[in-house]
Amino acid sequence: MKDRKDISSKYKWKVEKIYENNKLWEKDYEKLDKESLKIKEYKGKLNSAENIIKFLNLRENILRLNEKLYVYANLKSDEDTRNGEYQLVLQKISGKTAEISGYLSYFVPEILELSEEEYSNILKDKRLNDYEFFLQDIRKMKSHILSKEKEEMLASMSDLLEAPSNIFGMLSHADLKFPKIKDENGEEVEISESSYSKYIKSKDRRVREEAFNAIFGTYRNFKNTYATTLTSSVKNFVFNAKSRNYKSSLAASLEPNNIPLEVYENAVKTINENLDSLHRYVKIKKRLLNLEEIHMYDLYTPVVDLPKIHISFEEGVNIAEKALNPLGVEYNKIFNKGINNGWIDVYENKGKRSGAYSSGCYDTSPYVLLNYNEDINSISTLAHEMGHSIHTYYSVLTQPYIYSDYTLFCAEVASTTNENLLIKYLIENEKDDKRRLYLINQELESIRTTVFRQIMFAEFELFTHKSIENNIPLNSESLSEFYFNLNKKYFGEDIIMDEEIAMEWARIPHFYRDFYVYQYATGYSAAYSFSKMILNKEEGALEKYFKFLKSGSSDYPINILKAAGVDMTKEKPIKDTIDRFNELMDMLEK
Repeated sequence: MKDRKDISSKYKWKVEKIYENNKLWEKDYEKLDKESLKIKEYKGKLNSAENIIKFLNLRENILRLNEKLYVYANLKSDEDTRNGEYQLVLQKISGKTAEISGYLSYFVPEILELSEEEYSNILKDKRLNDYEFFLQDIRKMKSHILSKEKEEMLASMSDLLEAPSNIFGMLSHADLKFPKIKDENGEEVEISESSYSKYIKSKDRRVREEAFNAIFGTYRNFKNTYATTLTSSVKNFVFNAKSRNYKSSLAASLEPNNIPLEVYENAVKTINENLDSLHRYVKIKKRLLNLEEIHMYDLYTPVVDLPKIHISFEEGVNIAEKALNPLGVEYNKIFNKGINNGWIDVYENKGKRSGAYSSGCYDTSPYVLLNYNEDINSISTLAHEMGHSIHTYYSVLTQPYIYSDYTLFCAEVASTTNENLLIKYLIENEKDDKRRLYLINQELESIRTTVFRQIMFAEFELFTHKSIENNIPLNSESLSEFYFNLNKKYFGEDIIMDEEIAMEWARIPHFYRDFYVYQYATGYSAAYSFSKMILNKEEGALEKYFKFLKSGSSDYPINILKAAGVDMTKEKPIKDTIDRFNELMDMLEK
């Protein structure tokens, strides 16, 4: 692996566009430090249009500067995580961010303290026109916002409430030691959370089984600790929901973004009504893998083994551009602008953060971290992350700062639309039967893991939260029993349900974020709907999609998607995705 200095500058993001050096960063940090103190001057004074306007302008300037400083520090830190200087810089701005959040904590309670008459009179000032949706969104939460004193108390408890998640993270990623197994060559290798995904896909069934048993056997050894951390986390969510006068923790999670509860419930219901499609996939996979019996550890194995084909970054860009052609000339120009203008950090280097992400803020260009590995998956990651970045680009270009971000419910839609366009392009243009089979299986696996699997997780979440809300105690046995039976229901009778799978709940970090996982399934389904409409050249489809990209958070996510032609309150988006799943299986069987 190369040192960062040995990688060509054309493959590195241009972070110097934000700050040329650390001295300039420090200068802006000092400015932020001084300016942020001015927030305190408005405490107790947000009872006139004049003061609210001045406060909101100050708030925007401070938050924009804070985000710019944070983005730079985070990107520089991730270039080489061994560099202590940038770790300290990141810690510095992270601490300041938390401090500023505390300074601003009086804003929402004071807006809510206004009487309807005072609030109506304040809104008559035309200078607040752009802020009307923002302020109305705050006002609608009135019954769920507490007094200043109670809000400050809850804010001061944030570290305590995050403790279960932090303990889970330290136990799973720092303290947990997994046993060694023998790889395909008979050599001893140590299993880890990061290497598990490699071994569970191995063509050698012995390796898959050993990896599976090693991971879940280790989690079983700590089952009571994991049960305690998870149930404590759920209790915190339930406590927060009750404190804020919500009917349930699900309502507390969905209502702030105006997402109807039936969106969650319909997603679970629709998947449950179509589990025969997943059962069929298990049967097909068993046949294609030529297995007498299929186990849980066989699910991630590719149905065809292909020799690795090296695809240079330039070739990958060319493939992605062709796949995204249906989005039009303008979209491809922006995509190309990102490639050539230093948005992307392409290759792995010593100390570089693993994985991939899209970053940036209102006053910077988008930035994309890749660890490009010269394969099909790397092209998919490029298309995915550029989907995020171009979504951000359009949102920033079109919306004022206050609405320039987008909610989590919409966050994965643009990125997954790009992925869908890419995989469909690859399947349709692949001439080699084996490679086409591989690609078809790739899309099937995406739907299996992103839609079926995440809704299975969503069902498990609903079970844990409802149990705690109804004072039903949970322990490792009851959690494992429910999770085991959930797997039986989802994967059907044709698979051997290995008892080790009952412990899988213990290794899912997303269970420590309340009702997060269902949004992978809804996001994927919305993205599939968009890609389908665009590829079918439905009237107005492209214009509606660009309207979605430009909407930011100027409305509630359900309304933004509905205006663009995708109604997530109906079962159609998920049903269309399942229809595609069935279509792919038909292709596989041919």
